[in-house]
Amino acid sequence: LDLTVLAHCEDINLVNGGVENADAHTKALGLSGISNSVEDVITARDILLSKETGAKLHLCHCSTKDSVTMVKLAKEEGLRVTAEVCPHHFVLTSADITNPEDTNFKMNPPLRTKEDVEALKAGLRDNIMDVIATDHAPHTFEEKNTTMKKAPFGIVGIETVAALTYSELVLGGYLTPMQMAEKMSYNPAKVVGIDKGDIQVGKTADIVIFNPKETYVIDKNEFASKGKNTPFHGTKVTGRVCMTILNGKVVYER
Repeated sequence: LDLTVLAHCEDINLVNGGVENADAHTKALGLSGISNSVEDVITARDILLSKETGAKLHLCHCSTKDSVTMVKLAKEEGLRVTAEVCPHHFVLTSADITNPEDTNFKMNPPLRTKEDVEALKAGLRDNIMDVIATDHAPHTFEEKNTTMKKAPFGIVGIETVAALTYSELVLGGYLTPMQMAEKMSYNPAKVVGIDKGDIQVGKTADIVIFNPKETYVIDKNEFASKGKNTPFHGTKVTGRVCMTILNGKVVYER
């Protein structure tokens, strides 16, 4: 059918009640761990299945160094494999968790180590990883306002993705502004097979106007979304979305 299989790579048999990355820092905080293998073994399995069947495979929200390595090898073999990374996985590490009960730091996959973060950023720079996505997961305050064990996984991402990507990857020297647009717009459209992601004459007018010079502090209370669950509240960033146009109509303007 020439469909694209989008895979959340997680061996649930290996999770074993974990809530954060399995490393010395999270262990010292008393948090149960989710190892890199939870992701890596399914990444490997699905790439091999893609190789055997010829199916198009897109790996969602990759978080580990070995996922980048496996995607690189898959592409070198000419397999139809693409992959994405989320801002929280290329900005934060598990060492940024200081309060073991701050459930805004609970996401799946979890925040990994500095080694993983550097591999993800290099993978985006080298076009091994094709897409920057959000894994946007809004939860109510009541849902998140519980123990780390009981709280649902996930954070909001739509309203912070552009600023975090520009601040970390463009200003950090990993991507050009055009590469940022490619990984957040053109490439995602290609992955799912829709005629979007460019602004040629005759195309649908889905446009974001972005100010790359404005510096500010992320304030979750200013979000348009009802979801406020973010670990980036209070983070200083550069770059702000000024307007969003959907199908030729302004749907957001700051």
